[in-house]
Amino acid sequence: MTEKAVPEQLSRRESFEAASRKWGRSIISGQEIGVFIVLMVMVLYLSFKTDTFTTSQNIRNITLSFSWIAIAAFGQTLVIITAGIDLSTGSVMGLSGLAAAYFISGDKSPWAEEVIRNGREALGVDGQYVPVALLAGCAMGMFLGALNGVLIAWANLPPFIATLGMMSVARGFCYGWTEGWPFRQLNDEFREIGQGDLAVLGYDIPYPTVLMLVLVVIMTIFLTRTIWGYRIYALGGNEQAAELSGINIRQVKLLAYSLAGLLAGFGGTLMTARLGVAAPTAANGYELDVIAAVFIGGASVKGGKGTMVGTLIGAAIMQVLRNGLNLLGYDPYWQPAAIGFTIILAIMFDQARQSPQVAAFLHRLLGRAEASMRSAG
Repeated sequence: MTEKAVPEQLSRRESFEAASRKWGRSIISGQEIGVFIVLMVMVLYLSFKTDTFTTSQNIRNITLSFSWIAIAAFGQTLVIITAGIDLSTGSVMGLSGLAAAYFISGDKSPWAEEVIRNGREALGVDGQYVPVALLAGCAMGMFLGALNGVLIAWANLPPFIATLGMMSVARGFCYGWTEGWPFRQLNDEFREIGQGDLAVLGYDIPYPTVLMLVLVVIMTIFLTRTIWGYRIYALGGNEQAAELSGINIRQVKLLAYSLAGLLAGFGGTLMTARLGVAAPTAANGYELDVIAAVFIGGASVKGGKGTMVGTLIGAAIMQVLRNGLNLLGYDPYWQPAAIGFTIILAIMFDQARQSPQVAAFLHRLLGRAEASMRSAG
């Protein structure tokens, strides 16, 4: 090896390490580290205070319970980064679940036929129509999300007003379509998607949890390594500057709200498969949990900041908090107050983090941590 090749290899290595550190910072920022520490403190506290928190069944229930919330929150993250808001998420999840259930419901599907169940004649749908049901649920969510995007980007409605109206419209369709009655007798293969497990290294992981983990990777890559992800951040950082730089802000808004609807539809479909029944009241109020997960995870109210990893941690914190309150014997009626208090603390921390003094302190703290890791390596 020549003397000239050594500096070149060192330079390449330093460039690679710098790029890796920059990407790592784009995925996990100061607040994500903070909320992860909060999550770990909660887990350790509940592990010592209760005998059942760390059991495999309880951990499975926790990860399963917040999986569709986290999936819908991934889409909400895109919207909030653009300095918008989507209040229709819960209604979109409910209507998307009904759209999926319609095609594989024994009492509603046009493909229903008589089958024998438990020695009795009943109506059922063949498993070959399950992909159609999944596609219908996702398509319904993306369609409603695209309508939100059109109203906001082209009709110039404020996101709060447009999505608030869509929330009522979608929920109204849920009640009108079903006439207040749930869709029952769902296909067994469809229910398996929400109720089945994938065996990994001797552990049974629910399918919704697996899909959630796959989606957090995909959405992280989309947000941090694609041109559309950069445009979403640019739009949230300064809409006027983004438009002057040549970004078509209408297309970016349409994309953000369409993806938010798509992920809400997918989350609602998984929720329906898990419950085994599609009710018109399904996911009622879930938009608050979804928005809370994004803000607790570190997204800024003013837009321009937020990560998928942070949103995942935020959703986990809410479910661990609920589960912990139950295990500790607290009245479940007080749980919404605890969640609301957590949201307020997250927003207060976000406001404090935007202070120049606090931002400089966190930057120095993160720099020292990186320096320690490099010296240790």
